[in-house]
Formats: sequence, C-alpha cells, structure tokens
Amino acid sequence: MADPADPADPFTEFESVVTSEAELAEVIGTPPPAVVNKVIDCLDELCCAFIARAPFCLIATSGADGHIDVSPKGDPAGFVQVLDPGRLAIPDRPGNRRIDTFHNLLRNPQIGILFLIPGKNETLRIRGEARIVRDAALLQGMAVNGRVPALALVVHVREAFFHCPKCMIRGHLWDPAAWPDSSDLVDIGRAMIRHARLDTTPEAQFAEAERQGLTRLY
Repeated sequence: MADPADPADPFTEFESVVTSEAELAEVIGTPPPAVVNKVIDCLDELCCAFIARAPFCLIATSGADGHIDVSPKGDPAGFVQVLDPGRLAIPDRPGNRRIDTFHNLLRNPQIGILFLIPGKNETLRIRGEARIVRDAALLQGMAVNGRVPALALVVHVREAFFHCPKCMIRGHLWDPAAWPDSSDLVDIGRAMIRHARLDTTPEAQFAEAERQGLTRLY
C-alpha cells in the first residue's frame, strides 16, 4: 500500500478518505435484514429463468497477484447453461486470444458474474469458483452455427442474488432517448493503433484482424 505521505500516492489530494468499515457504516448505514438474507447458495427457478433469458454477462476474476479483470460475454439468450442447481457453464467463443479470465482462474479460481437482460432493470449477481473444461459432450451442446467452442467455464455457485434496479434507472440504460451521442468516439481499430503504437492504417489493421480470424464470431 502506498504511503499517504508519499507525493507519488495518487490519493494524497483527498482530505477525507474512508479507511475502516466502522466509518463506512457511519456514512452509509446498515442494510435491512432482507437485503442481507436474500443471498442464496444455489440456482433456484428464479435464477434459472433469468439466466435463460440473458444474452450478456460480465465476468470478474483476479490473479494471484491481485490483478483484476472484467470480461464481457455475449451470445444468443440462454448461452449460459445451468447444469444443476449448483453449477453453470459458459462457452468460450473466438476472441483476441488474450484470455485474461483464463490466466487469472488458473491461479485463483474465484469468479464473479453479473447477468443482464436488455430492458430489464434488475440484474443477477453470482459468485463462486470456476474451472476451465474441455469435455466434448458439454462443448458439443454449446455449438452455434455448427461451431463447437474449444473451451468452457464451469462455475460452482457459492452465492446468488438479484441486484436492485436503481443503477439502471438512474443511468437510463435501456432508454434510447437518453443515450449519449457516441458517433465521434474512436472504434477498436483506431484505439489499437494509438495505444499499441502500430505503424499501420485502420483499413490495414482490419484486414490483418480478418486474416488472423479475430473477427470471426463462431
């Protein structure tokens, strides 16, 4: 942890930093019993129904060194399969081959997942531990357009609960009229050229990505 007196500490400009759970409780208060007790240790019919309708989720992992990664996953609704009340499986589709999630899980199997359904303000939060599996029978059942994933994550669920809708309501996430104009923001190709300091053009970068199969969905 950085020394608060160290001028290199990026937080020294802040005069009032919360440093204890007691102080945090003093500011925020304590949750009502129902909020604490809503956490369950398995996937009941309510969780299963939500997962079956979800085309998108965010996966959080942390390496042994504390490095944290959050990775988005998307596919047709129901792509995450509930194997039984204690386990679910997530297919791995072609990507950029960074596989930060997998690298982290090999060192620290703890995982967090947030499921979202477009238009639905509630979200489903899951915590557990995961393994990277290659079982053919499981992977065959996750094929899309005849393409079978090479790997899948199997998650043993330790906690599951529904998250309140306030953040979605405040952010107007599903209200197109409230969406900010993003037409002038950079796309992934131009961002890669800038951040990776590549001596190329967006057109050449896209052609190279296609050649390497990085644009293939399945």
